[in-house]
Amino acid sequence: GDVTLAANQVLLQFVYLASYAMDGFVFAAESLVGQAMGAKAVAQLRRGASVTAVWAFGSAIVMAAGFWIAGPFVIDVMAKDPAVQQAARLYLPHMALAPLLGALAWMLDGVFIGATRTKDMRNMMILSFLGYCGLVLLLLPSFGNHGLWMAMNGFFILRGVSLALRYPALERVAAAP
Repeated sequence: GDVTLAANQVLLQFVYLASYAMDGFVFAAESLVGQAMGAKAVAQLRRGASVTAVWAFGSAIVMAAGFWIAGPFVIDVMAKDPAVQQAARLYLPHMALAPLLGALAWMLDGVFIGATRTKDMRNMMILSFLGYCGLVLLLLPSFGNHGLWMAMNGFFILRGVSLALRYPALERVAAAP
């Protein structure tokens, strides 16, 4: 319905905010990993990926706490209809989890872009999207809009895990003569 649609649109702004905030770490990862790959320096690659990951996850924790604490206030600022405010608050916990569950995917996007491994990114995106579709089919009928948000967070997890599984290949390429 209209109220759920409006609430979802308000909550998507939280996801956009989290992803834009992570962009700084993603850009740093791109640069550091690109330099390491060009230098064929595995230790430098690992350091670039790990330092940006620490900062990304630290920021994700702060954002998640901020969404949880300030989320109701932000919802009230963004939506004036009481029904939309109530609906958005109902799904807010999913948004509080989004930065935590999406941080690995966003950070590894920067790592893979810096390593110019776009084929891996494409393939893992396809797998993650298929997983997302499965989650939607599984969760939406039983949980409604909660199922949709759970599927989105599941997509973030799938993206992060699938890229993490491909990460060792980056180190092998960096170590190759």
